[in-house]
Amino acid sequence: QVQLVESGGGLVQPGGSLRLSCAVSGSIFSINGMGWYRQAPGKERELVARINSGGSTDYADSVKGVFTISRANAKNTVYLEMNSLKPEDTAVYYCNVVLKVSASGKYSELWGQGTLVTVSS
Repeated sequence: QVQLVESGGGLVQPGGSLRLSCAVSGSIFSINGMGWYRQAPGKERELVARINSGGSTDYADSVKGVFTISRANAKNTVYLEMNSLKPEDTAVYYCNVVLKVSASGKYSELWGQGTLVTVSS
């Protein structure tokens, strides 16, 4: 069974940094897009950053220049490097991956279980 395994969340002071990781576990054929979303208390889930199979990236305006998304294709892993964190970055961060498990199959979308990032002094 294919799953997404997230790690790296936690408590950090304002101005600090965190690195989130999301690894695809299980047998797959190929991965297309990978991304990170977040959901703050009382708010809707929103896109933070995404990266396609060619390495092109897209960021929410609120994180441009301070967050960096990257992927290690050999490890089926996507990362989110978060710098200059602010209290408003506090949220549950979810990994999102579009993949297919066989050459003849269709692409499907998977979500991670979420990892909490708390920015507070």
